[in-house]
Amino acid sequence: MKKIILTLVFASAFATLSAQTEPVKKINPEFNQWSVELAGGFNKPQRPMSAGTRTAVVSPYVADLGVRYMFNNKFGIKADFGYNSFTNGDDSKSFDTKYYRADLQAVANLGRIMNFETWTNTLGLLGHAGFGLGFLEKTDGAYAKDRVGNFMAGVTGQIKLSDRVALTGDFTTILNAKQSLTFDGANGANTRGFGGILFNGTVGVTVYLGKNEKHADWVTLIDKDVLALTDRVDSLETMLIDTDQDGVADYLDLEKNTVSGVMVDSKGRAIDLNNNNVPDELENYLTANYVNKKDQSTATDNELIRNLVNGGYIATYFDFDKANPTTVSTTGIDFILTYLRNNPSASVDIIGHADELGRSAYNDKLSNERAANVKKILMKANIDASRLNVLAAGEDNSVEKDSEGARKLVRKVTFRIK
Repeated sequence: MKKIILTLVFASAFATLSAQTEPVKKINPEFNQWSVELAGGFNKPQRPMSAGTRTAVVSPYVADLGVRYMFNNKFGIKADFGYNSFTNGDDSKSFDTKYYRADLQAVANLGRIMNFETWTNTLGLLGHAGFGLGFLEKTDGAYAKDRVGNFMAGVTGQIKLSDRVALTGDFTTILNAKQSLTFDGANGANTRGFGGILFNGTVGVTVYLGKNEKHADWVTLIDKDVLALTDRVDSLETMLIDTDQDGVADYLDLEKNTVSGVMVDSKGRAIDLNNNNVPDELENYLTANYVNKKDQSTATDNELIRNLVNGGYIATYFDFDKANPTTVSTTGIDFILTYLRNNPSASVDIIGHADELGRSAYNDKLSNERAANVKKILMKANIDASRLNVLAAGEDNSVEKDSEGARKLVRKVTFRIK
């Protein structure tokens, strides 16, 4: 039965969820998309270089200025301008050349792509690559110039100092195409394809522009389709919660606090063939092991009965606007009577309840009369009145007021053993 019920639950849930057409609400924050980047550092031209020339191992100078626009928090584009100065190092022929370039590059926010936010909110990583034009110029001795195409690619580490400023460190490789001058300014390089190689290392700052609090570099956007699917799975899991562990999910369960272990129907209601509002399995157990037990009950028995009674599982029920118990529901009184006889020092609160129909003052009076009548029945069975305390709980509004079946369950007297 449980497998059948769970199968129906899954089928119904997925049918309902797949039919959902309501658009997902906007949940992602607004973010800034523009930034300005300024950096400076060192370079190392690799080739072409004339025989007997070289730069210092760490060769100044490099300056970069860029303007970047992010389409979203992962991808963007930037235009940047660069300046390199090449001068001779120790044991090298003297030279002084300049290199200017302009490039358009695609940018990938590797920090967001690799989910850096799962372990840091201050470190980031960008990747960039693109094409542009360069101009190599010899300024010492005989003037010479060379126009080249270039391809460049690099990575930029980020440390967020604030929502407006980030410290950056970049390493970039530049490849020049059809370079006629060497980096030291000599003629005759004539490299075909991307033969010129230059390495740049810089440190700089990024300034974020815009009216929003954060820039795209640092926001985590939620995939709305994934969020919708997650919400659906969460809803399904919530629907399958079975609070009373009776094998029927709460959203189908009409009786969410069924006594553990008793047999239930497809709606989660305890089987009660004699309609006395006590589950048949529980009633049979108590009758066999308590009411009809000839010897004195053990401490374990008493504790079990006490927990069941104080938990509200033993009750006496009433018809609408009646103060005398229904004929079929007196079993609850029999249980209490047996307990009080077997435990002479015990006393009990007799608590009357009423449904919500009618005036509150009238229902208070009716609930008191119901409890008082149960007390009279116990007194006629020779239980001393000092052991019986009448309480009026008045209206019980824990069930649907418009449901006759639900109201029937709250027209009752419960007990609390002390």
